[in-house]
Amino acid sequence: MENHLLSLITFLPLIGAAILALAPSGDGPAEQRNAKWLALAVTSVTFIASLFVLAGFEPSDTGFQMVEEADWIMGLHYKMGLDGISVLFVMLTTFLMPITIAACWNVTTRVREYMIAFLVLETLMLGVFMALDLVLFYLFFEGGLIPMFLIIGIWGGPRRIYAAFKFFLYTFLGSVLMLVAMIYMYIEAGTTDIPALMSHQFGTQSFSLLGIQIVGGAQTLLFLAFFASFAVKMPMWPVHTWLPDAHVEAPTAGSVILAAILLKMGGYGFLRFSLPMFPVGSEVMAGFVLWLSAIAIVYASLVALVQEDMKKLIAYSSVAHMGYVTAGIFAFNQQGMDGAIFQMLSHGFVSAALFLVVGVVYDRIHTREIAAYGGLVNRMPKYALIFMLFTMANVGLPGTSGFVGEFLTLSGMFQADTWVALVATSGVILSAAYALWLYRRVVFGELIKESLKTIADMDARERAIFAPLVFFTLLLGIYPALVTDLIGPSAAALLEHFQASLPDMAGAAAATH
Repeated sequence: MENHLLSLITFLPLIGAAILALAPSGDGPAEQRNAKWLALAVTSVTFIASLFVLAGFEPSDTGFQMVEEADWIMGLHYKMGLDGISVLFVMLTTFLMPITIAACWNVTTRVREYMIAFLVLETLMLGVFMALDLVLFYLFFEGGLIPMFLIIGIWGGPRRIYAAFKFFLYTFLGSVLMLVAMIYMYIEAGTTDIPALMSHQFGTQSFSLLGIQIVGGAQTLLFLAFFASFAVKMPMWPVHTWLPDAHVEAPTAGSVILAAILLKMGGYGFLRFSLPMFPVGSEVMAGFVLWLSAIAIVYASLVALVQEDMKKLIAYSSVAHMGYVTAGIFAFNQQGMDGAIFQMLSHGFVSAALFLVVGVVYDRIHTREIAAYGGLVNRMPKYALIFMLFTMANVGLPGTSGFVGEFLTLSGMFQADTWVALVATSGVILSAAYALWLYRRVVFGELIKESLKTIADMDARERAIFAPLVFFTLLLGIYPALVTDLIGPSAAALLEHFQASLPDMAGAAAATH
């Protein structure tokens, strides 16, 4: 069993989806209830199984652990494994899925298909973080588009078709260049094995293309091809415009998974592919990425300030927070790297909670317009408390996980480029402005709107959904070593590999001139 634990965790949700698909059809109350309980049971068992992975993981071993390998089809290999960078993303995915399913309890339209979509999506997301073969990674990475496309397009809001196609086309077109780069890498290296590709030295000789001098040669072009896909996935400015539309139209559970896990695939891609495989390309493009990140932080924060829709405001907040992640990664130092991974995990908890917070009042009033609310503290004190905690975490208040991620990434940025760090730090002030503005408008003030005078506070199910998110947001804020001890050795090994590759490759490039 231990030898196949990763495969078991990955495909258990898919088995659950198959059982649901084969179950007797019907959309009556009994069938709906059974579909929800089955999905909740499968995702819960998957999370429990993933705890065995965490228990057996050895942080000091910076290589890939629990590796599973088998021949697949047409000479392709099935290979799965984990390191300190990917293990916590697997845990985040398995942890959030039962919470997401529990948040779907009020869904009454095509419930069985809804649950199948989420179970299939969980398998594909877990596969992304565990795949150690280029082809396998690409299949999981792109496959995740399909269930999310259906979740937005079928169960979304009034403009769901537009939002679903915009989401699909942006992310798919971004990945076409990555596929071309992968084919080149296979031809050049003769393998699709990710650990082998990490040690392969791709060309760094500069050349001219269409009159443009390509510094760093093939590595820079490969970096840009992968960057096109990961930047859209994050999303980075200016290819972020699909995200607000997708979030506004997606159902609450869809927004939770989109923000908490799917966006992290871009950051994970930079750590798994861009830095170890294209170090010279990464070094050449670092300044460009750092400034894009700083612009994203400020721009998205300013746009968030003028939003009238609660979900849209949180969506732009996500764009800003992902700016810290990319800046931390491309600072090329331990604090930045640790901070970027920590920020992605923290954002997973906080953004999931914020979209669930919006879902609580949306289920009652059926509007996300900020102007429709006000004075909720008078009728919903428990809700106001939960909302305040995650607002503070989103701002980066010390004592919450949001502070640790932002502090570490900004420390890394200051070492890399003081001006970028200076611009990015203004985002901390702006995030306080839009987050507190939202909270004041929704929660404080007089309860004067008739529609709100009979609104009920959170019930036991809703409080139970938030409890684990509250726990981990505070725990990681108070005791961040839980995460940094796990990711630190692997992040240090990645940086060491990156730095060691630069002089050798630069020397090789100079020798070819």
